[in-house]
Amino acid sequence: MTDYTKSTNFATKDALASGNALKIVKGTEIDTEFNNIATAVATKADLASPTFTGTPTLPTGTIGVTQSAANSSTALATTAFVQAALSALYPVGAIYINATSSTNPATSLGFGTWTAFGAGRVMVGFNSGNALFDTAEETGGSADATLVSHTHTATVTDPGHFHSYNIYGGGGASIDIVQSSIANLASSTAKSTTTKTTAITVANDTQGVSATNANYQPYITVFMWKRVS
Repeated sequence: MTDYTKSTNFATKDALASGNALKIVKGTEIDTEFNNIATAVATKADLASPTFTGTPTLPTGTIGVTQSAANSSTALATTAFVQAALSALYPVGAIYINATSSTNPATSLGFGTWTAFGAGRVMVGFNSGNALFDTAEETGGSADATLVSHTHTATVTDPGHFHSYNIYGGGGASIDIVQSSIANLASSTAKSTTTKTTAITVANDTQGVSATNANYQPYITVFMWKRVS
């Protein structure tokens, strides 16, 4: 941007004596002044909707107009606009999360009062249909819980069975009868008996790991802050 600097001091010519050649205003002097003015004007920004080039900066202390939040044009925005936009993005009650920095957002964002939030807890979505999650900032669960104590039971049902005995007669023939009929053959001589049984085995295995902190969900630690004002 070029500033206009006057080349000829025309006022001094008035004090010169008549006949002094310097008292005369020359066309070249006037031409030089107009050229200088034209150059300066051409490098000035218009007052209405100027288009800047290069890297424009506002003078220290410049007072601008704060644009509306919905303005997505290329209009200049003041620091007041930036702060208002950030404040709208993080209203009272909002949660700020940072994976590496523990700096209070009041320092990094420049507004609001913030308190550390949710130490040692994960967040879960609001659910009006579940009494555990139907109130904002409702807490529950335990970091030191073990697996729920439980037992396994097994029931074995015998569908019915019988025992067989071999009763040998004098002629070497054998007869298979059920055990309940033995009483009716008290007079017979039992040469040998065989009892058949079926063994049933029930295995009760322990499942899971019953230990402190054994049932955490996968997690990652971050810094969380809640805006309170």
